[in-house]
Amino acid sequence: MQFRTATRADLDAIVALLADDVLGKARDAGTVDGRYERAFAAIDADPRNELIVGDEGGEVVACLQLTFIPGLGRHGAERCQVEAVRVRSDRRGDGVGGRLMAWVIDRARERGCAMVQLTTDKSRADAHRFYQRLGFVASHEGMKLAL
Repeated sequence: MQFRTATRADLDAIVALLADDVLGKARDAGTVDGRYERAFAAIDADPRNELIVGDEGGEVVACLQLTFIPGLGRHGAERCQVEAVRVRSDRRGDGVGGRLMAWVIDRARERGCAMVQLTTDKSRADAHRFYQRLGFVASHEGMKLAL
């Protein structure tokens, strides 16, 4: 398994992963359109954002987005925000997610981040247990406003 920066050629597989999910079915189209194209181009052009895929033998089996957030808190430390974590449904439970998140933590350390943070939907009990096993602590209550 290789974790690498996504290319445009990976976009179809990434969008399929986003839609291959209980919550994603209602939020993502599953096929690439202009909105996905524009979003990919913006992420790809931004040095504070990284779209990462788990590539196994040329197949995308996992993905996530990292955003490196500068801040004054924690003595001017940068934070690594993790979003849109997905593992292909036929690979869930195989350790892919754990390896992906270990890679993320190493990437954040390499960049000098003070923390890795993420949100996960309250309905995702399995995800909560997964992140807790990795050492994440539910120390804050997240809030969102859909627009």
